[in-house]
Amino acid sequence: MGKAEIPPGTLYMLILRSLESLGPMHGYGIALHIERMSASVLAVEEGSLYPALQRMLIKGWVKAEWGLSENNRRARYYRLTTAGRRQLVEEISEFQRVMEAITRVIEPASEPALST
Repeated sequence: MGKAEIPPGTLYMLILRSLESLGPMHGYGIALHIERMSASVLAVEEGSLYPALQRMLIKGWVKAEWGLSENNRRARYYRLTTAGRRQLVEEISEFQRVMEAITRVIEPASEPALST
């Protein structure tokens, strides 16, 4: 099977969690981490990743500074802020709430069917 699209509303959570797990990373490293941790099911496209990181900078969830990558190339490294840690907790909580609701809809009902 091919790579799946990242469900709407979860990209921030995945980025924040990656930064919490591994510390400061450049964009390519974040995308690679998400792909690896998802067993290559999820792929973060550049066209989604960098705009999301820019919005996260504006919201104060991450900070960025320039540094050198493993290949001695200039790269922007992102790190989680205190506000980003708080947001991660909120993102995970909301994700779990939505997943529980979806699970209730797709699992067979335990109650007897209503007659019509």
